[in-house]
Amino acid sequence: SVEVIPPAEYDADNTPAAIDLRDLSSAMLSLQVGAGGITFTGSNKIEFKLTHAEPKDDGSAPDGGDYVAVTQDDIQGVTVGEGGGVLALTAAHASPTLTRVGYIGHKSFLKLLADFTGTHSAGTPIAASLQGRPFTVPVAA
Repeated sequence: SVEVIPPAEYDADNTPAAIDLRDLSSAMLSLQVGAGGITFTGSNKIEFKLTHAEPKDDGSAPDGGDYVAVTQDDIQGVTVGEGGGVLALTAAHASPTLTRVGYIGHKSFLKLLADFTGTHSAGTPIAASLQGRPFTVPVAA
């Protein structure tokens, strides 16, 4: 399991890190959201946006501008919205939730952004992790 968004109370965008999928045959994101710090609306919201990219020619992680939004063909378990949105909090969120997003795209790197819009006077507990199935597994002697 890889920590994608460290567990904390957020009131502004996270800085998404590049997640390397090259050694995985499949990947699933788990988005955990606690009770909303505010009452979400269409103008005061959090949208989780997933982007993906191929590595640079030297094999290193791509630059920020190289990432493009995932589409419905890349994802299982949720409906993909505008800009690669895989979860949108736009109404009251009184209870914690867990949303699982299966990535079936063919790119080598992912980034997950918790995109805050509007005024967030109080933080919302958020965490995200990625679980994957490696292509090869060590064999015990």
